[in-house]
Amino acid sequence: MINPADILHGKILIVDDQPVNVLLLEQMLRGAGYDAVSSTTDPAKVCELHLVNRYDLILLDLQMPGMDGFQVMENLKEIEAGGYLPVLVITAQPAHKLRALKAGARDFVSKPFDLAEVLLRVHNLLEIRLFHLETRTLYERVVAEQRVSERLLRNVLPESIAARLQRPPSAADAASVAAAGLVTASYAEVTVLFADIVEFTRFAEGASAAVLVGVLGDLAARAEGLAGEAPPPRDTTLGDAYLAAVGQPGPVADHSLQAAKAALDLFAALDRFNQHSRYQLKVRIGLAVGPEAGAAPAAEQHFEL
Repeated sequence: MINPADILHGKILIVDDQPVNVLLLEQMLRGAGYDAVSSTTDPAKVCELHLVNRYDLILLDLQMPGMDGFQVMENLKEIEAGGYLPVLVITAQPAHKLRALKAGARDFVSKPFDLAEVLLRVHNLLEIRLFHLETRTLYERVVAEQRVSERLLRNVLPESIAARLQRPPSAADAASVAAAGLVTASYAEVTVLFADIVEFTRFAEGASAAVLVGVLGDLAARAEGLAGEAPPPRDTTLGDAYLAAVGQPGPVADHSLQAAKAALDLFAALDRFNQHSRYQLKVRIGLAVGPEAGAAPAAEQHFEL
């Protein structure tokens, strides 16, 4: 959220070829508490300064010799990401106001200056600019997390596990398996245990982020180690809020019985969780037995608690 302090820390550039106008605006803004105010009387330097400092607001005079404010705005469009020009134009010509807005300016102030008007328009535009930047940052974060999630899902879905198990192992695979204890190339027969929290989407929509992370972390801690002596590797790419475990224990003769015992232990772990929580969760568990991971199971059973 944007607070008053954020607005007062906004970076402002004043552009006017008249030093007296620059001095007056600087005094107005600093007197109102703005602490990041700079200026230039050379419009040709605006783009270079903005590239370096990324101003939150540029107070731009329209009538300047050599390069007017309209040309400055055209140049800013080439470097401002997203096409948003943080420009408040300064003009004494009423006819220039509409043209400036069409050129991309966010608002305007008139000469001679009115202190209350200048401060109000500066405050409003800085607030909008900071909201714009915050929204863009959140959007980029969501996109990045979505990409991470997509890569993660490709790595943990049963199809990808099956593809890895079915692929003939290379020398590099053998070396990495030996060095890092990764999954082996194949098994003669496997039992796969699937666990799914019933109506988890509805539960997640009604819980805060802190509650959701806490519940998933608790369930993960209770579930780890149920399938054998060592807990299966749990993917934490998205933090504790992503609960996914892919276990590949060593080959055993009674893998089906061990998987069934793990399922019962998971039911018991959920019962213990519900006894100490107001969230009465349920879980569905499926057991699939087949000659190899990803193949059509020879037997499949589903349980619910």
